Amino acid sequence: MEYVKSKKYQTSDFMKKIMGPNPLKLEEELLIDHKIKDGAVVCDLGSGQGLTSVFLAKEYGFKVYAADLWSDPLENARFFETMGLCEEQIVAVKADATDLPFEKDFFDAVVSTDSYNYFGRDAHYLDNKLLPFVKSGGYIYIVIPGMKKDCHDNLPDELLLSWTPEQLDYIHDIDYWTRIVSDCQNAEIISIKEMQSNEECWNDWLMQENEYAVGDRKAMNAGGGKYLNFIAIVLKKK
Repeated sequence: MEYVKSKKYQTSDFMKKIMGPNPLKLEEELLIDHKIKDGAVVCDLGSGQGLTSVFLAKEYGFKVYAADLWSDPLENARFFETMGLCEEQIVAVKADATDLPFEKDFFDAVVSTDSYNYFGRDAHYLDNKLLPFVKSGGYIYIVIPGMKKDCHDNLPDELLLSWTPEQLDYIHDIDYWTRIVSDCQNAEIISIKEMQSNEECWNDWLMQENEYAVGDRKAMNAGGGKYLNFIAIVLKKK
C-alpha cells in the first residue's frame, strides 16, 4: 500500500511517540473511502499520545476529541499546540472507554486505532457503552491487531517469546470479532476484513528503542508475524 498521508509524519520525533505498529499507516488504510462527513466531530478512542488525533485533524479536517485513559491530557494538549492545532480543532480528554464523559449523540463518528481490543471484547460494549454517544447514522471505524486464525488452544512458541498467554488473549481472528459485533442491536456491520497493512507497520515499530519495541522483536524476528494480521471493522449506527 502507498501511504500518501502518513509519509508526512515519518520523522524520528514522531516515530518515537508511537506505542505499537505504526498507527498512522493503519489509520490511513482504515479510512480509505471513508463515509465520515466533512467537518465531523470525531472521537479518537484510545488515542494514546495523540498521534492519530493529530492525523485525523490535520489530514481529514475533523474536530477531534482525543480520548484516552492512560495519557496526560495536558501533555497531549501541549503536543497538539506544537503541531499547529488549536482547541477548535482538537481537544485532549482523559476518558475511560467504558465510562465516556460526553453528552449522548455527541459524535458524528468514532475512530479507534489499535486499542479497541482492550475494552471492546464485551459483546455488550457497543450497545451499552459506545453507541449512545454516536448520532444516528454515524460511523464507527476500528482497526485492531488480530490473528490470521485463533490459536489460543496451542499458542506458537514464537509468539510466547514476547507475550504471555494473558496478553495474547487480547488478540483474536476475524471470526471472533464478527461474532462480537454481530451481537450489537443498534449498529449494522458495513465491513470486517483483514488489512493490507502489516509488515511495514510492524517494522516502523520494531525500529524503535523503547523497551516494549525491543521486547516485541523476539517474537517477530523468530517468525511470529506469520500468525498475525490487522483487522478493520466499520459499523454504522442505526
